[in-house]
Amino acid sequence: MIVNYKETGWEVITQRAHGIVAAQVAMHWKEKERPARWLETLLAIAEHDDAEVELDGENLVTETGGPLNFSMKLFDLAHCEKLARFTITKSRYIALLASMHMDFLHRDEEKENSEAHKFLEQQRLLQAEWRSQLGIDQKEAERIYYLLEWCDAFSLLLCRQQVQPEKRGIEISTGPDGTVYQLFEIEKGVLTVEPWPFETDSFSVSFDSREIRQLKFESSAEFRNAFVQAPVKENVWRLTKKQGRVTKPAKV
Repeated sequence: MIVNYKETGWEVITQRAHGIVAAQVAMHWKEKERPARWLETLLAIAEHDDAEVELDGENLVTETGGPLNFSMKLFDLAHCEKLARFTITKSRYIALLASMHMDFLHRDEEKENSEAHKFLEQQRLLQAEWRSQLGIDQKEAERIYYLLEWCDAFSLLLCRQQVQPEKRGIEISTGPDGTVYQLFEIEKGVLTVEPWPFETDSFSVSFDSREIRQLKFESSAEFRNAFVQAPVKENVWRLTKKQGRVTKPAKV
């Protein structure tokens, strides 16, 4: 889950909600640059974090009792195997993209984690097998994955409240075409991307969040109860193509 600290407590966005935002963004990508298996690509983007279910029996709190933010979690073999099982039962193509995403997330950890190294090596063998079966070469697979990663990064900027004030830009990621894209808030609740990579000139994205006023929890069960009881808020952003460039530089 994604956890933001606020004056009134914790704002919590689930991993699945974050995935929906990524898919909403991807849905508007330029038609001529979309992969051939477009529906499966959208499903892979939407579901790339679906093995993370906050209401299951996972560890949800830190040692000090706060909600456990996703960025604090390290390689978890059981979690990765769960995601691999979920995706391969849907399609090899979706399993391929999910496997590449796990590789992206954990490749640094495998240098010192033998369990992660063994798992990722097995996944790389499967990736090669799936590419061969699907008739997709490695370069094309990487191009498709970079779209998933770009949409993932975009969604995280919104869900983690990292959009910059005063029309200052922030880098999203490098897209599948090798272009580095910047995100700007041009007015309250209205965003633009430079260069503009979408088919339409304007669209909206939204996600649910929960505000939990209790700051400390004795157990994951206590947190889950607070999560279930928390009010749900819909967060909406409007994206629009800007005429002319927004000149303020990206935050470094």
